[in-house]
Amino acid sequence: MAEPDIEVLTTQLLKGDRRAAAKLITIVENDPDAVKRVISRIYKNTGKAQIVGITGPPGSGKSTLINQLASYLRQKGRTVGIIAVDASSPFGGGAFLGDRIRMKDITTDKGIFIRSMATRGCKGGIARATGDAIKILDALGYDIILVETAGAGEAEVDIMNASHTTIVITVPGLGDDIQANKAGMMEIADLFVVNKADREGADIVVYEIESMFRFTDKRGWKPPVLKTAVIEAIGISELAERIDEHFNYLKENDLIGERLKRRVEMEIANIAKEVMVRELEEIRKSEAYKKLIEEIIEKKTDPHSAADEIMMMVKARYIEK
Repeated sequence: MAEPDIEVLTTQLLKGDRRAAAKLITIVENDPDAVKRVISRIYKNTGKAQIVGITGPPGSGKSTLINQLASYLRQKGRTVGIIAVDASSPFGGGAFLGDRIRMKDITTDKGIFIRSMATRGCKGGIARATGDAIKILDALGYDIILVETAGAGEAEVDIMNASHTTIVITVPGLGDDIQANKAGMMEIADLFVVNKADREGADIVVYEIESMFRFTDKRGWKPPVLKTAVIEAIGISELAERIDEHFNYLKENDLIGERLKRRVEMEIANIAKEVMVRELEEIRKSEAYKKLIEEIIEKKTDPHSAADEIMMMVKARYIEK
């Protein structure tokens, strides 16, 4: 099978071709060596989309909320990109990708693009290629991009760096989980949503969250706590309004650039780590690496000195490329 022509696909993408977008996302997911060629060709056309991250524990209704929110945004004439990240199987590495099932009501709308991806071992709730997929949908011209995390727990803080607005969803019945999350996932929220608010205990959850976050930040933003019952689409219009309110707040206080800087710094660090890991994996196959292992065992050198030599090998390999 012939390799996909990245130049052709990126040209088609910038003309609004959804199929090209799907193919490019597959490429950046599966071929780390091709990512640079894809992103370098489209990067100047990114930075226009409003990016919203949506996280919360399993069963909190993230996918159903996104389904309703996307439908509402379409009614307002906005195009919507959706990236739904599912946790990978520890055995096969794949994911169930059930988000597509729960969003079946909107899959035929050409103003909505849905892409599922697996975390593939990434621990921050989003996949390695999520940031690149966001850029592809941004370059495609979508107005707003909704990113759903895997929902694995309080470690899901990477979404804060990938989005303009982060929504944390919770539901009645979690009990002490709210306190457990206080030091992690709960602190990344720009908006809180208490979903399934028709259940008993919803008002208590609202009170608990508001008690934790009594203070505004230094520029005056206090994360609002909203109640939704997404099956009946209750609270969706207010949620959409608050998302835009927060985005406008960022623009009015010159915080968009601040968040972009944080995102770029994270991206550079992650890319550098990935490059080093790939180069190290190649070096581990070499005779020089095996010789270093033997020298450590024979006490002719030590692990720290050997690591220094390996880093020099990594540097040399990268410069040669």
